Amino acid sequence: MISRRNSTVALASIALAAMFTIAPVQAQDAPKVKLATSMGDIVVQLDAAKAPKTVENFLAYVNAKHYDGTIFHRVINNFMIQGGGFTPDMQQKSTRPPIALEAKNGLKNDTYTVAMARTSNPESATAQFFINVKNNDSLNAPSPDGHGYAVFGKVVEGTAVVDKIKAVKTGRKGFHDDVPKEDVIIEKAVAL
Repeated sequence: MISRRNSTVALASIALAAMFTIAPVQAQDAPKVKLATSMGDIVVQLDAAKAPKTVENFLAYVNAKHYDGTIFHRVINNFMIQGGGFTPDMQQKSTRPPIALEAKNGLKNDTYTVAMARTSNPESATAQFFINVKNNDSLNAPSPDGHGYAVFGKVVEGTAVVDKIKAVKTGRKGFHDDVPKEDVIIEKAVAL
């Protein structure tokens, strides 16, 4: 038979163990990444609980330094800023295989959220991402094509930097439209 003293000690031990196991899990579920850009720093908080594969993929690119030296190559004021795939000379970087689409995770393409870019193939997202600069309800699943675009985080610091980037002058460069006339470089992406 367990004495009252032993049961109190056991409950205290369980509570203490729970405190130490929950805290790291919460930190893992919401990791942060700093994008040090030529226009200032942007810190994004990722939602691994709702978009685990997308967050794992994004962090793999961050840790491999894939984003370092890439540009925001597509900027459309009142829509989004897109980056993570091209060097300043508009050379597309090689990527890992595409990931499964996690657009039906409950996260919305609202202002300052971060989502994966993809082609018309819903399962084609690799490294490129975009930051919504307004509420883009038309990108939420199942719109616009029956699949939607997967949100996996949000900007928690540097919204003023996002606003500066969205306002840059753009034009055509090679086969690409909406390219900033002056490079907006992601100098370094670092997991915090």
